[in-house]
Amino acid sequence: MNSEVSMTLSKRAAKVSEESLHRIFTIPVAPDSTLGRIENEISQNLAGFLGAHIAATEQALSEIEKDFANSLIPEEPAFVSDHMHHLLDKLVSQSVHTSSPNFIGHMTSALPYFILPLSKLMIGLNQNLVKIETSKAFTPMERQVLGMMHRLVYQDDEPFYQEWMHSANHSLGAFCSGGTVANITALWIARNRLLKADGEFTGIASQGIVAGMLHYGYKGLAVLISERGHYSLGKSVDLLGIGRDNLVGIKTTDDNKVDVNAMRDKARELESKGIKVMAIIGVAGTTETGNIDPLNEMADLAQEINCHFHVDAAWGGATLLSNTYRPLLNGIERADSITIDAHKQMYVPMGAGLVLFKDPAATDAIEHHAEYILRKGSKDLGSHTLEGSRPGMAMLVHACLRVIGRKGYEMLIDRSIKKAKYFADLIKADEDFELISEPELCLLTYRYVPKQIKQAIAEADEKTRIDIFASLNRFTASMQKRQRESGRSFVSRTRLTPAQYDNQPTVVFRVVLANPLTSGVILKEILAEQKELAKTDPVFKKYLSKYMK
Repeated sequence: MNSEVSMTLSKRAAKVSEESLHRIFTIPVAPDSTLGRIENEISQNLAGFLGAHIAATEQALSEIEKDFANSLIPEEPAFVSDHMHHLLDKLVSQSVHTSSPNFIGHMTSALPYFILPLSKLMIGLNQNLVKIETSKAFTPMERQVLGMMHRLVYQDDEPFYQEWMHSANHSLGAFCSGGTVANITALWIARNRLLKADGEFTGIASQGIVAGMLHYGYKGLAVLISERGHYSLGKSVDLLGIGRDNLVGIKTTDDNKVDVNAMRDKARELESKGIKVMAIIGVAGTTETGNIDPLNEMADLAQEINCHFHVDAAWGGATLLSNTYRPLLNGIERADSITIDAHKQMYVPMGAGLVLFKDPAATDAIEHHAEYILRKGSKDLGSHTLEGSRPGMAMLVHACLRVIGRKGYEMLIDRSIKKAKYFADLIKADEDFELISEPELCLLTYRYVPKQIKQAIAEADEKTRIDIFASLNRFTASMQKRQRESGRSFVSRTRLTPAQYDNQPTVVFRVVLANPLTSGVILKEILAEQKELAKTDPVFKKYLSKYMK
């Protein structure tokens, strides 16, 4: 903010009055006000607005914290225009440009323009989806979206959905704030169905997990998942009283898919110790590499050992919208429950996760009521959800399903996967890069390894190889950070154990190519930028330059 504007603003002071408080609830901001101009800019050209107001280079978090260091609630009010200037200067400028086509590091992408006014409408209506009395038409609309997504996965016939979609006593799924709550909900149901009421035991919900395991004679419960499973599942077993040690990660094969035979062996081992496998979890689109577990084989295993089969498809579930790539998820229709995040590849704002249940009666295991809010026999959505009060995010998913349509989503998904394969080809064609994981969906990993370094690895003894591996890890982390700080583009990084690096922990670049605005030209520029950054990287000079012959 320039000094002239600052001086002008400092001369004004907002005052608390009944009139001023009444105004902020009843009178819209003027079109020529600061907020009005910002709203117009965002409506007309969101990309341009973000490009103009988000700083090109990164500021240290410690410096940003200084702008938010005062813990006192302001005594006096502020003018909206003054506060908007503050937000532009201190918040917007240091936000992350997640919608940029150069931002290819995470699963957050661009949003369709029609989402902006619809989001404003959703906020203005301020519906609370916990019950009918605070949501009315939003309730059947959300049930319809759950029905659409359920049909996408399970493909039941029309009579099934006519019977169950709007049933007061059943639910085909639940909207959640994200995949974490969706996964918790799925395992909550699995646990409660396993430790259900039986004879004098009135069920885990009333008597607790210890009483349940004593009644059924289990020494413990376990959940089996790929070593690539999402960290939210650790939270889930912790909250449900199963214990993080009993979330058992199973090794993956070289293609980053879980080894089902190893999972079977572990299940038998646990059974021999009196530990019941409560659930096995398949991953449809791992966060790190985007790969899909062999879901049909896992469904067979779940039947063998009589346990709940959950699929975490938070990332890859949207692929079902593409008839081209739907076969990649064969077997998902056999899952007892499924997590899908609409705020990933369905291009909806953050906060739109779903959990779907094959059996409409599954939610009976977690049903809860309260006379003042969730009455038995009502169609209140809160009766079958972990969260209580929540917004009507289903409205935005509903809009995208209608405006984009299945064929539109198919085109977006197909092109994203094609783009990932194109980027993989660019990497493989450049002798100074190395592809680590082939894209199955639109996610891949790679690293910058000059040909001289590759040659040095091939010729090195064991001690030298370990030294080079460690140095490459430091260098990859350094370069990823420097690329982020430069502000031109962004790729993320993760840690894998690829065979070509002797299954040692290996830091790699990770990219997600879901943004439809990311072009082939941009991808070439990102690789070129990384080559330039490598020339001046201090870690490379210190640890790796000696191997450049």
